[in-house]
Amino acid sequence: MAHPCLTCGACCAYFRVSFHWSEADPALGGRVPIALTDALRTHERIMRGTSQSQPRCIALDADIGRYSRCSIYDRRPSSCAAVPASLEFGQRSAQCDKSRLAHGLHTLTEADWLGVDEARHNPLPAL
Repeated sequence: MAHPCLTCGACCAYFRVSFHWSEADPALGGRVPIALTDALRTHERIMRGTSQSQPRCIALDADIGRYSRCSIYDRRPSSCAAVPASLEFGQRSAQCDKSRLAHGLHTLTEADWLGVDEARHNPLPAL
């Protein structure tokens, strides 16, 4: 069974994605493509498309609720990597639940995780 995020994408089309500017500065080891970002405040950048009334990240390739992928998954901002899917690690995720409901999707249940290979769970970033 596929990871539930691969048929969702709701969080990428609901929240503003902001992060420290250094994550988009290659000279400092940043990996987020700066061309896909805009300046927000002195020390913050945002993913393009996420700071509007109907946010949708420029890196999102999805039909919400049907299929979803991040075109920069291996280079996505830390703020994206820090959002787990509900029940992925045994606890609900307020961000996941809120964004899914806003897009008319049900919140994830234990049944949504049946058959998902442990190796396919998204690792949480080291803090």
